[in-house]
Amino acid sequence: MKKKFALEDLAPGDSFSKDAFVDGQNIFVPAGVAVRMRDIEGLRQWDVHHVFSEGELHRKVDAPAAAEGKKKNTLADGSQISGGGFVDDKMFSDYAGILAAAKTCLEGFRSGSLPEQAAIEKVVKDIVQLEQTHGSLIVSAIIGSDVAGYQDAKTAVNCALLSLVVGKTLKLPAYRLHHLVLGAFLHDIGMLRMPPEIVHKKDTLTVEEAQKLKAHPLYAFRTIVRDMHYPEDIGLIALQHHERWDGDGYPRKTAGQEIDLLARIVSVTDAFEAMISQKPYRNSMIGYAAMKSLLSDNGRRFDPDVLKAFLRSMGIYPIGSIVVLNNAAIAKVMETHADAPLRPKLRILVDEFGNHYREPEGDMLDLLTEKTLFIARAIDPRELAS
Repeated sequence: MKKKFALEDLAPGDSFSKDAFVDGQNIFVPAGVAVRMRDIEGLRQWDVHHVFSEGELHRKVDAPAAAEGKKKNTLADGSQISGGGFVDDKMFSDYAGILAAAKTCLEGFRSGSLPEQAAIEKVVKDIVQLEQTHGSLIVSAIIGSDVAGYQDAKTAVNCALLSLVVGKTLKLPAYRLHHLVLGAFLHDIGMLRMPPEIVHKKDTLTVEEAQKLKAHPLYAFRTIVRDMHYPEDIGLIALQHHERWDGDGYPRKTAGQEIDLLARIVSVTDAFEAMISQKPYRNSMIGYAAMKSLLSDNGRRFDPDVLKAFLRSMGIYPIGSIVVLNNAAIAKVMETHADAPLRPKLRILVDEFGNHYREPEGDMLDLLTEKTLFIARAIDPRELAS
């Protein structure tokens, strides 16, 4: 026997154990499918006040938003990850665990000792597994969130994740992908030995300070190859990630194809990660602005073919970007089309009528097929969160 449920008693995320109907034939939601805000609003617009089901109503277990966010986005030591990037608890847990392990490894380098290589290899293995498990969602998460207190670990892990994505786009063999992720994770360990007053200096560096800073790739190369006995192509990533395509980089002014391919990949991903990250001495750029900056390089700093692969991997509006459409709706980029970078797949966060949706509830929209809609501009995810 069907039971009657008042519409005003339903909330987004609730579900029924059996199909729910508006009347005898028109289904409201199938069994086990969460009710969305737009479902409720749609019935209200039609002046419908009740739905019917033979099953039971299951309430969504939902702690207060502030408490949920604090629990979900707090690392083991109390540091916070802010922003709306992590909508999956398992993904957040996996990422947080990698950050904690990465921080321990990098603190070993900073203290002048060498961390156990088994610990480093475990971090690399977990990074690869994270990307395999969560795919584009992890890219979305790291673009849409900030991490306080884990800057070095976050830079290393994010650079390794982004490099892995590009390496897959370039169809590198498995052993090269492993070297790429390992080298990307270790590429900046030379900076950990630099005096903090130089690394975080806001004013122009003196000639002596600049020379000291530009020596950090050499320190990293020696540590990776001589002290840790890794293959040279892993060390070359650290040595050459500041070299430029036009030969005007450092430490050796290596140019063009003479720069190792893996180092060319990390050069791009490191620059992108630096631009989207919030640092004490620099404001971050949103993903779209960072991508525009990279694409304006014109063959000076980056390998044009690697940049093209990065674009195919990420899109003009990188996964995780928050965009405003021409109908004033706000959406999040969920997937990109390699052949149509301006027409990604989106999830609606705020529709054209001003209705707000938590990320899993908003409709998916493919701009490749929705010809009347287009992206008007990108906005900072932190602006939306506030």
